[in-house]
Order: sequence, then structure tokens, then C-alpha cells
Amino acid sequence: MSGETPMAGDFPSLLAARKLTPWPASAESAPVQTQATTVFAFHFAEGVLMAGDRRATAGNLIVTDRVEKVIEIDATSLLAIAGVPATAFEMARVMQTSFEYYRRSQLQALSLPAKVRALARLLRENLPLTMQGVGVVAPLFAGLDQSVSPAQPRVYFYDPLGAQFQTVDYVASGSGSGTIRSILSFQERYGQPRPSEMKLGEAVKFALRLLMVASEFDSATGGVNPAARSFATLKVLRASGVETISDERQEEYLK
Repeated sequence: MSGETPMAGDFPSLLAARKLTPWPASAESAPVQTQATTVFAFHFAEGVLMAGDRRATAGNLIVTDRVEKVIEIDATSLLAIAGVPATAFEMARVMQTSFEYYRRSQLQALSLPAKVRALARLLRENLPLTMQGVGVVAPLFAGLDQSVSPAQPRVYFYDPLGAQFQTVDYVASGSGSGTIRSILSFQERYGQPRPSEMKLGEAVKFALRLLMVASEFDSATGGVNPAARSFATLKVLRASGVETISDERQEEYLK
């Protein structure tokens, strides 16, 4: 190779010396990501209600209307996912396993600050995929603060890089979140009753109507359609623990 240009010692230099061009990676050939969107949570008179529609999309296609986007992590914490379900569901499984392992090995549950940081750490570990534009997750987390008496539910939201923030009244994430936040803000300021003053039945009906409105402006939000037996995932966190609002109860509250 005495007559050739010296190589820097890396693979691109070798290709250039041999006048070879690497096969270009095309973004158009990448598979379309499945996305799950539109989750929200707000404080009501008895605790925190966390809700999500059940639609998952891939580009302009509806993949399914049966996704459970609000996940019970343990007896005192909930996770709502917005983003790529494959990544979010794996984060939920890791949290469920690690929280249960800690409880069994230390004979006590993790504190709420430790749980909040655990999710932030998982999001930071997902940073390489986030920076590539794949595997992005922007979740919501609700947990029971047992350092005060009586115990109080708290709600946190995260950005895809792992920054965590506590919300006082309400929060939403996903493609339909803009509409939902606007209605929540208006209702909290000027409505009667305010979300924070609602009883369970009022809060459930209000949450279902929020999804109905959001679905009118966002095709990625599944909404609620009692005639088609299509409802939301609704879970309530109180000092006593987690309660799931079944489809039958949702239908009854709407009536």
C-alpha cells in the first residue's frame, strides 16, 4: 500500500481507500412505531383519578382500541403511559419487580421519593433510544405519600429525559393532552363543582367526557363510546389503596 493514501485506521477510512460506499440507512425503511397517547390525572375530593383512552396507533393506522394505559405498579402507586408501549410496558414490569423485591427483602415498602426517582432513572437509561427518536415515553406517576397523616396521594409527570415534576391539581400527557388540560384548567378556575371538589361519580363522569371531547379533535385518542362498549381505563388512588373502575360502572355513571 506504499502508493496509496495512508489510512487513519478506522473502518470508514478503509472504505474510502478502497473507493467503496457503505450501504445508506434509510429512515423510510424503519418500521412505523406503535404509539399510545392521551392519559391524564387529577385530584378529586377522595383522592386521585388517573385515566387513559385505549387506542394505539401506528402512523395513520389504528392498531387496537384495547390498550390498558394505566398500570397498577403496586398497592399504592399507578403509572400512566404515553409514548411507545413496548418501552413503557417494560418500564412498568421493571418497576413492579423491583418494588416487590424491595418490599420482600427489606420487609417494608419503598418510600414515595424513591419510587419517583426509580422511574426517572429508567427514563434516563432510555436516553439513547429517545435521542434517536424511537422508544420515547412521557409517563405520569401517582403514589401514596405515607410520610404524612393521613396518607395523601401525589401526582408526578416526567419529560422523556427523566426530569420529574409534581403537579398540584391535574396533569395530562399525549396527543390529546392539550384539549384535556384546557378543559381541566377552565373547570378548576370557573366550574362548579371544581375537579378537586368532585365526588367519585362526578369525577368518573367528568373524566369520560374529557376523553369524548379530546377524541373529537385528535384522531389518536380513542374516546368513549358506550354504544360500541368502548370505555376508558380508570383507576383511583386513595389512602386505602388502588381501585379500578370497571366498564360496567363507567356505563352506569354515564347514564
